Amino acid sequence: MSPDKDPDTEDINRFVKEADDKLGKFTSILEKFGLDIITKMGQTNVKINTLTGKIDELSKATIDVKALLPQLTNVIENQKILEAELDLIRTLIQRSNRSFQNKEGNSGAIERDTSATDKKELIIEQFNSLMRYLEENSDPEHIITRLESIKKDIYVFTGGHRILYEIGQFNNKLNGIKSLSEVKRDKLKEKIIFWINKLSVKG
Repeated sequence: MSPDKDPDTEDINRFVKEADDKLGKFTSILEKFGLDIITKMGQTNVKINTLTGKIDELSKATIDVKALLPQLTNVIENQKILEAELDLIRTLIQRSNRSFQNKEGNSGAIERDTSATDKKELIIEQFNSLMRYLEENSDPEHIITRLESIKKDIYVFTGGHRILYEIGQFNNKLNGIKSLSEVKRDKLKEKIIFWINKLSVKG
């Protein structure tokens, strides 16, 4: 039998050819799979880089906002001071207008309000009551409320006084705090004594 027609040789050749075809297909599959992995990794890297950039931008924005907080606090404090000063100016203008109208409308002496002394004594007693409260208490909200009440009574009594501005300033400092410190408590006691003396000069 001729070697070219040997069945074993033909089987081997056929096996080698089939194996070569399968290996070629497998190689093609591996190449495609590898390309897909590389593509996916590239897309993932792009997304990671994009997210990293956004995180960096967010961090910078957060730092910028934190840097603006002290300036914002100053603006709020300045606004409170301005409002208190405007309140003082309004009361002084009203007092001036009232005084001018009294002078224009009455040629003789202005009759003295007989209840003025009682009003002043009432305000002084409110100050003294607040002093006694401060000996054992330090609730800022309660103190602010009592000072605002005294402030209204002083306005009714005087028509406008520097004390009104000072009380407003002190109340602004108490806004937002949870408890009155010993230093602020002592400072308020000094202020109350000062305000009583100032009020005693009036009328």
